[in-house]
Amino acid sequence: MHVSLSVSPLVRSACLIAASVASLSGCVVAAVGGAALGGAVVISDRRSTGIQLEDAQIEHRVNSALNEHFSRESVRIDVTSYDQDVLLAGQVPQEKDRTDAEALAAAAENVHHVTNELAIGSMGGLSNQAEDALLGSRVGTTLLGVKGLPPGVVKTSATLGSVYLFGKVSAAEADLAKQSASRVSGVKRVVALFEILTPEEFAKYPAQKP
Repeated sequence: MHVSLSVSPLVRSACLIAASVASLSGCVVAAVGGAALGGAVVISDRRSTGIQLEDAQIEHRVNSALNEHFSRESVRIDVTSYDQDVLLAGQVPQEKDRTDAEALAAAAENVHHVTNELAIGSMGGLSNQAEDALLGSRVGTTLLGVKGLPPGVVKTSATLGSVYLFGKVSAAEADLAKQSASRVSGVKRVVALFEILTPEEFAKYPAQKP
């Protein structure tokens, strides 16, 4: 099996400390064996600190369940949790594997919803995880410089050339993030999994400056 592992809780804790004394963009970490940017507690994230930490634990629980179920080198599954909704991205050999992975994720403690982006196919010829980690890093860095998009409000991950965007954002922020991510070299497609805030909800968040 080749299930992508999220950043460990220990690493996330270190990033939390770093984030409290560093910039608003928080601690930027490429997931071990995976392809995530900013997999740590970020001060400017619109999730509460408690939910960010819970998302880290959810990723750990789902990865553990997948590791126990699948044989080594048989699948590639990247796990991302945002606001207790889980994304599964990658590739598995057959439909049963896809169904099993979704069921395992859905059964994990405190998971509200699972988005299953797993493709069916051979593991041969897949882009390696280091390339995806680099792509996710480029997208995240690009988003940090987008005017009108506060740093830290969008979480990104990349798997097999697809970039996934998460966050509690306004409609305008969502459009900015999608357009900016799509222009990054190497991005094959952009999948937005945003929670779009109403004007009333958006007004509750303090204005953030770059």
